[in-house]
Amino acid sequence: MTLKLSFELTDRDLGYFREALRQSRNAVRHAEEAEIIDAIHQVLDDIRANEPLPDFVALRLPQLDSLLQMLNDDEWKLPEGDRERLLATFIYFADPEDILPDDIPVIGYLDDVIILELIALDMRHVREAYDDFCEYRDEFDREHGKTDPAVRRDRLDRRRQRLHQRMQRRSAGENKVRLW
Repeated sequence: MTLKLSFELTDRDLGYFREALRQSRNAVRHAEEAEIIDAIHQVLDDIRANEPLPDFVALRLPQLDSLLQMLNDDEWKLPEGDRERLLATFIYFADPEDILPDDIPVIGYLDDVIILELIALDMRHVREAYDDFCEYRDEFDREHGKTDPAVRRDRLDRRRQRLHQRMQRRSAGENKVRLW
């Protein structure tokens, strides 16, 4: 038997998450990026060690892994504002005493999942552009094999610049719930 819960977050409800992320964003400004990334990897290892996980958590771990990959991809060069937003999300996610303490059985990660869903929605165009970049890079490497590194870098730079422009244009053209 499964039970599907659906609920609506009002602006007031989202205010709790905005405030929590604002605090996390302030923490980003005072923390080393490498420390944040190490902490989120440790949290992910701890979460995976506590299997079986609630399915609503386990289903989102690949999404979190993907966001980490995007953040760490030196060739993608994630814009600074997006980088800061992801790092703030990771600080929130790594905090065991966030809105709902993580050690509460079954529901302890519910607020973390909501944050992940909100950031995924907020950064959807960034993720789409990154996926397109990875596909282009993989195809380029398959087709050109061992090519001149300068040529490869130039092609990837041009593609990345176009995709960054696209994601900014698409994000600016939306009327969506703004988390930040």
